[in-house]
Amino acid sequence: MAGPGQGARGGGSGAQRTPLQRALYWSAVVAVWGLIFLVVFFAVFARGLPDTSALYGVDRQPSITYLDRNGALIATRGSQQAPPADLDSLPDYVPAAFIAIEDRRFYWHPGFDPVGMSRAMAANMRAGRIVQGGSTLTQQLAKNLFLTPDQNIRRKVQELMLAVWLELKFSKEEILALYLNRVYFGAGAYGIEAASQRYFDKGAKDLTVGEAALLAGLLKAPSRYSPVSEGERAAARATVVLDEMEDAGVISAEQRAAAVLEPVRVSRTLATQHAQYFIDWLDKEIRGLVGEPTEDLIVETTLDLTLQTAAERNVRRILERDESRGVEQAALVALDGDGRVRAMIGGASYADSQFNRAVDARRQAGSAFKPFVYLAAMEAGYTPETPVVDEPIRIGNWSPRNYSGTFAGPMSLANAVAQSTNTVAASIADQIGRDSVARAARRLGISSRIGLEPAMALGAVEVSPLDMATAYDAFANGGRRVTAYGISRIRTPQGRVIYQQGARDPAAGQAINNPALYYMNQMLRGVVTGGTARSAAISGRDIAGKTGTTSDYKDAWFVGYTGGFVTAVWVGKDDNTAMRGVTGGAAPAAIWKGFMEAALPRLNVQPIPNGPPMPEGWVAPDPIGDLMGAVEDPFGDSTVIDGVDPNQGEPYVPGKPAAGAPPVRDPAPRRDDPPNQRPEPELQPEKPASPLFF
Repeated sequence: MAGPGQGARGGGSGAQRTPLQRALYWSAVVAVWGLIFLVVFFAVFARGLPDTSALYGVDRQPSITYLDRNGALIATRGSQQAPPADLDSLPDYVPAAFIAIEDRRFYWHPGFDPVGMSRAMAANMRAGRIVQGGSTLTQQLAKNLFLTPDQNIRRKVQELMLAVWLELKFSKEEILALYLNRVYFGAGAYGIEAASQRYFDKGAKDLTVGEAALLAGLLKAPSRYSPVSEGERAAARATVVLDEMEDAGVISAEQRAAAVLEPVRVSRTLATQHAQYFIDWLDKEIRGLVGEPTEDLIVETTLDLTLQTAAERNVRRILERDESRGVEQAALVALDGDGRVRAMIGGASYADSQFNRAVDARRQAGSAFKPFVYLAAMEAGYTPETPVVDEPIRIGNWSPRNYSGTFAGPMSLANAVAQSTNTVAASIADQIGRDSVARAARRLGISSRIGLEPAMALGAVEVSPLDMATAYDAFANGGRRVTAYGISRIRTPQGRVIYQQGARDPAAGQAINNPALYYMNQMLRGVVTGGTARSAAISGRDIAGKTGTTSDYKDAWFVGYTGGFVTAVWVGKDDNTAMRGVTGGAAPAAIWKGFMEAALPRLNVQPIPNGPPMPEGWVAPDPIGDLMGAVEDPFGDSTVIDGVDPNQGEPYVPGKPAAGAPPVRDPAPRRDDPPNQRPEPELQPEKPASPLFF
């Protein structure tokens, strides 16, 4: 009995595994359990993977392309895609730039890069935050094609799975082509062909080394490295890409040096960023005209990019020149005689602030509002030769003062307009009725609330530059009221017209009749030839307009016009604090003149039209040009409203008070510190534009 038992035990002992057998056994166990784990793991994370059959489908919002009045591209909003670029047609350095900066081992990894992932993980652990990514170009393609940008473990695992699937299904060249044609480059451009056209107005096959480096650098963060709004940062990033390209042997040191020396210039379309204020304004109107777009649209606008560029250049120049005087923001609106917006500036920098001060801001108009007072007066029977008296007046408990702090005594109404005499404007508005003034302003296009307090006559009314340009357009076009607009036509890329701006009847909408229009144009010409806007005069041009400066220099305006073309300019600060002695005849007039000198040669403008026929039996008054030249105060346009001490100024003691003038009380002492009234210095020639990058 014992023998067999012992034999059995001995046989079991003899069957013990060797170390090699044990290693193989446990390896098999681990492999089986590992396989089970992987199956379960991928089964869990594969649940919810997107349908890869949509690889070639495009899910995007319709795009809206905006063209200027000559067909030049202004901007494209929404997604933009161009036909895919053929990889073989691109210069070798174009795809190589993306590989050098995004995935140096692209041609050797199976879709994910363990070395790169380990390096990124170590760098992030050292920094205590995410400072480096380990995603391959294939992973980025998988994310862009199929996944959301959410940062979590599930999405990362799915990204790895899809990257491996892409590597198994496509060749490296096909993956690279898919990547370049589907990745987002910012500014609404998807794919390298769309990006090349958007940023450089050229096809991808014509990209230079520097341009390729800039586009490759964009992918890290398209908005952060945008060459439009972040030029210096984009240039620095492009230089990093050039360094990586040289280090990878994609380009030589000589090619890199040549690329650095050759400026990379963004197309005029995107360089004209202030036109984006105009596009924002139209964007709201499009929804009102055609509803929410369901297909790509092309919007033909009234903007003239050449004039827009001139407006931007002159706004920028004067803002830089007068920065020390507290001029921080500006707005400009230019309309033709039918209300078409030809140029619009909504602020100093669209990148810094998208608030459109040309349309949405409401600032006090100052003396730029006085033409509505005088228009109501002309319609009530006044003429430019009507005698008036500049003297202290009191309306209720309010007493206005003049910019000069003095009173000039008897003068003609035309002279009072040219000098922007506050006492005369306030007195006339009180006599004819401020409700008449409000109706005249409303009739011409002022849409803001117009209060009837006495200071309204001096511009204590908050208006937008667009409103002011619209209202003054009636003076410029023969007395017709206009409605400002920027859309001529909306169509599909195939040519189907969705909206067409209707033709305007020249006989409709007459807002000013004669002789009131004739008188107003006479007097507003005098403001430029011998009044507060002499600095805006342009030799050989029929120019008229009005300056405006509010109390404490918080707002300064000049709205000027010629035949069938008007431009309104405002400068100030967003926080409504005071500038330092800036009047309407200073920075606004300088911007206006610089813009108009560039614009008028391009426009077929005529002298200011006379408007409708005169009433039967009307006789033209004697010329008043001599009166216009007798102006002593070239910058007397400041409005002082409630809150200002009324007891300022040197009283004028007339031999006979003006008819209807309220009694004078409380003679006032002379102001000790009058504002600087020196003429504007000659403008320095503009410096040539410097390269955008490098």
